[in-house]
Amino acid sequence: MGEENTMKTIIADDANENKINIVHEDERVKVLSPSMLVFKRFIRNKLAIVGSVIILIMFLFSFVGGVISPYDESQVFMGYEILSKDFASMTASTEYRYTVKEGSEFPSSAKAEFILALNNGKTTFSSMGTNYSIIEVGEDVYQIGVMEPVVKASVVKGIVSILNADAAGVSSELTDAFKKAIQDKNDTFALNGVTYFVVNEGKEYSLNTLSDAAFASYNVFDAYSADLTLSYEFKLAAEVAKLNGETSFMADGIQYVVEDNNGVETIFAVNGAEKTEYALMSDYVIRAVENDVFLDIDFKLALQTAVEENQTSITIPDKEGNEVIYKIERKNDQYTIKADTMTQVIKVYEAPSKAHWLGTDGNGMDILTRLMYGGRISLMIGFVVVVMEVALGILLGGIAGYFGGFIDNLIMRIVDIFYCIPSLPILIILGSVMEQNKINPQYRIYFMMLILAVLGWPGIARLVRGQILSLREQEFMTATEALGISIPRRIFKHLIPNVIPQLIVMATMGLGSIILTESTLSFLGIGVKFPFASWGNIISSVSNVYVMTNYWFVWIPAGFCILFTVLAFNFIGDGLRDAFDPKMKR
Repeated sequence: MGEENTMKTIIADDANENKINIVHEDERVKVLSPSMLVFKRFIRNKLAIVGSVIILIMFLFSFVGGVISPYDESQVFMGYEILSKDFASMTASTEYRYTVKEGSEFPSSAKAEFILALNNGKTTFSSMGTNYSIIEVGEDVYQIGVMEPVVKASVVKGIVSILNADAAGVSSELTDAFKKAIQDKNDTFALNGVTYFVVNEGKEYSLNTLSDAAFASYNVFDAYSADLTLSYEFKLAAEVAKLNGETSFMADGIQYVVEDNNGVETIFAVNGAEKTEYALMSDYVIRAVENDVFLDIDFKLALQTAVEENQTSITIPDKEGNEVIYKIERKNDQYTIKADTMTQVIKVYEAPSKAHWLGTDGNGMDILTRLMYGGRISLMIGFVVVVMEVALGILLGGIAGYFGGFIDNLIMRIVDIFYCIPSLPILIILGSVMEQNKINPQYRIYFMMLILAVLGWPGIARLVRGQILSLREQEFMTATEALGISIPRRIFKHLIPNVIPQLIVMATMGLGSIILTESTLSFLGIGVKFPFASWGNIISSVSNVYVMTNYWFVWIPAGFCILFTVLAFNFIGDGLRDAFDPKMKR
């Protein structure tokens, strides 16, 4: 019997020991600290863990990736491509071209008056108080002179009286010839080898001498050398020689010979037996697109020949001896000459490659690097705005909830006013104001964070106020009053910590909304401005359907970054809510 009782005792002891060891997991968790309990519940939520991993990846991508990236945020990438660029233009000379004599002036207003006088068959005209005379040198070639007054005369009842002849030092022979020209109604007369011009000025007549000012013709002169300036005397002598069918002429003390090549006159300077190419006279105006480019005569001759033979391109070697193909495009009487040249260009919308994993954007910047730096700004705006909202909400909500009465009513009415403010229109207006005042893009980021925080704190303040209203009447608060603890310490040391779990959940879920708001504002062009990057303004750079459909790599990665980040914060917020209050899940 003794052995049997001993055996029963051993079995009972073993059963009790197993019963103690077999404790339900929930009962074991109850002995953990509150923070560890929340953590245990949080890590059991798979979506919360997925969200945490995504946020960690986004932080590493944005803050670490930007450091190790070989490129800068605003670095523009250049490349070389063979482009067909406008090189020169060519048009037939259908308007008068003016050559002004050295030391003289012939302004635009005088040119317009010259055309009017020519169309009306007049030989004189006036412009800005100056009288001009027109002398026809030959067909479509006119010499224009400035009339310099010598003396004036008046006519009263058919009697001609010379005015201030003595003061002008005019001889009697000249005055007699002047009177005779007026009576005979002659416009010109010659005396002692000098040609004089009579101009009727109403009741008075003026006697004038003529000095060369300019000449007009349709011909175009081109020098063989870039540093050679063709003189007035040379051009006029060349025009006269062409009109007279002469093959040589003198100008500036130099002998020149003219060779006609299919309507193009090549002019050579003669020095003994040596002839040097000097200038070209033709009916075409050929100009380089760039002012610093000199088109040599060989190029112009080849171009004129090609146009006359209706060719669409010519091949001419450049200074380095490389063959360059020039394409000729005609539009009415104008010709555009294009050349295939190696040109430095910005690598705009370059497809993904080894150098640029996600390609380049419309500004030639690396998209992957822009995404990294854009993530910094988007995440930073989200966290800074949330911190500012929480700080304002805790301060005002805590004061309203603890004191109640008039202070509570005042703060809650302020909250109601902020709730009634239309946030998006206000943000658009403020963004437009900053744009108008050309605020620095970096300062715009700070202003945007401040504005978002000011517009977003009322929700947190209302939450804090409601929680404190329910907590301030509990026993531990009565104990703080009995111990004489100061009011700020009661609010921020004993009441606010009890609201922290709800604040954490609300702030976490609000982060995604703030990032989404910033992206929307940047997409609308009133948020983060170039050259700073954010995920929103990266998407906004896609301004038309063509870019959106053909260059998907510009905007889709930024869209996915926003999607995953906002979704991850929502997952974390849901996980924290369930971890702090598991009854809400049931």
